[in-house]
Amino acid sequence: MTGRRRWSTEEILETAAKMLRTSDAESFSVRKLAAALGTDSSSLYRHFRNKTELLRAVADRILLTAMDSYRPEGDWKERVTALALCLREAFGEQPQLAAIWGRYGSGGTGSRLVMEEVLQALRTSGLPDQEIPARYHRIVILLAALISSEAGISTVTPKEYEQGMEQFRVAVLGADPERFPALAHFARDIRPLGADRRAAFEEILAAQLAHIEAQIP
Repeated sequence: MTGRRRWSTEEILETAAKMLRTSDAESFSVRKLAAALGTDSSSLYRHFRNKTELLRAVADRILLTAMDSYRPEGDWKERVTALALCLREAFGEQPQLAAIWGRYGSGGTGSRLVMEEVLQALRTSGLPDQEIPARYHRIVILLAALISSEAGISTVTPKEYEQGMEQFRVAVLGADPERFPALAHFARDIRPLGADRRAAFEEILAAQLAHIEAQIP
């Protein structure tokens, strides 16, 4: 009698990542993953203790992908900006995992590489060592929020997008000027959330880095 195939950790993560391209963390389950692999859940629990640990490992693979394409060049602000754009691009190719990263975080090698690079960049900025952990935390919280938010917008279907745009036009262009005078005044210049995402991403990050730079003795 032939035994069931033993799946490697990398094969499990690759299959999970493929499933998460078309589903979210709530609908994903270890049971469904086991079925896709043709095995039972107990065999997967030898690799991961629970669903959350598995999801964190899948998100960490994206961080590793981002770090593979990242090259530290320039001053500390240029390094952090280049790293942030690598993360944005990597998660942009698999937006469901951006939401998972924003929610669960990651504790694997990819996460440590990102942490190491941001901390090293900040150490070259001239900030006192005692201030670096707090500044690092602000940067990572900002990146996770921006990337997760952008991912949420990019996963909507064309039909959902059109419905959202129609609601946007009604809400903005149809605003009662007596009740919403500022909105009515700026209505034709207000952009939907999906517009100019990269420019907004870079501008918000640049503002945060400029704020940090202003604190350097």
